[in-house]
Amino acid sequence: MSSSRHIAGQHQRAIDRLVEAYADDHRFVALLIGGSVAKGYARPDSDVDFMIVATDSEFARRDAEDDLFINRRDLCDYDGGFVDGKVIDMAYLRDVAGFGNEPSRAAFQGAFTAFCHQREVEDLLPTIPVYPGQDHDRRIRAFYSMAFIQNWLMGEATRHDNPYTVLRAASQLALFAGRLILAHNRVLYPYHKWLTRALEEAHDKPDGFIASLTALNAAPSAETAGRLFDGLRRFQDWGVEDIEAYTWFMREVEWGWRGGTPSLEDL
Repeated sequence: MSSSRHIAGQHQRAIDRLVEAYADDHRFVALLIGGSVAKGYARPDSDVDFMIVATDSEFARRDAEDDLFINRRDLCDYDGGFVDGKVIDMAYLRDVAGFGNEPSRAAFQGAFTAFCHQREVEDLLPTIPVYPGQDHDRRIRAFYSMAFIQNWLMGEATRHDNPYTVLRAASQLALFAGRLILAHNRVLYPYHKWLTRALEEAHDKPDGFIASLTALNAAPSAETAGRLFDGLRRFQDWGVEDIEAYTWFMREVEWGWRGGTPSLEDL
């Protein structure tokens, strides 16, 4: 995802006040600006997202008290403005750089330090928003298989006139078709809010992909789902036979609980 460092005046003033409020506070070692302001996507009324790195002792205290968020309106001078932050520690930065998932890595795209008293923060920052290429082939197979299954499920939901499953299959197909294209381009998945924007910026994708995705979201049906999925299949050979997709889904999703860590929706 592209980034611009141009920051609107009202957002810069909020950042300056954040620095003034916390830079000399011995409990914090760095302030990272992220979100739409850092990515260059901010609207005039956007909030300022940040991560503030606490000392180990301060983070432990806040963690024990469930006090890991900072939300303040008093630092902004524009209508609807506020700063919205998460308290993290150095261990979190090391973990996300070492094995963070894609949305956690993507949260650092464009991020920059507003103040920093610890060199390791600056050293770690550019290593975080990096696509995890060592897992690339597995991701491609998994995302294609999920898209395949959700397209099949859409047909079943339509046939049985099941509106809940229609909406569920449509959203899951949109998600995993999108994740497949991002992985194909080796672009980090930025979580749901910025998915469409990341796909718009992805260079290599099926003709009409965004239009098909938009149509599916606007009018979920077997027809709009099929159009999106057929575009994926025609785009290239993903190396997954239909029976392999069904088998993958059975082993990894339906039987996923056998590994001891079922997903929240399957508890």
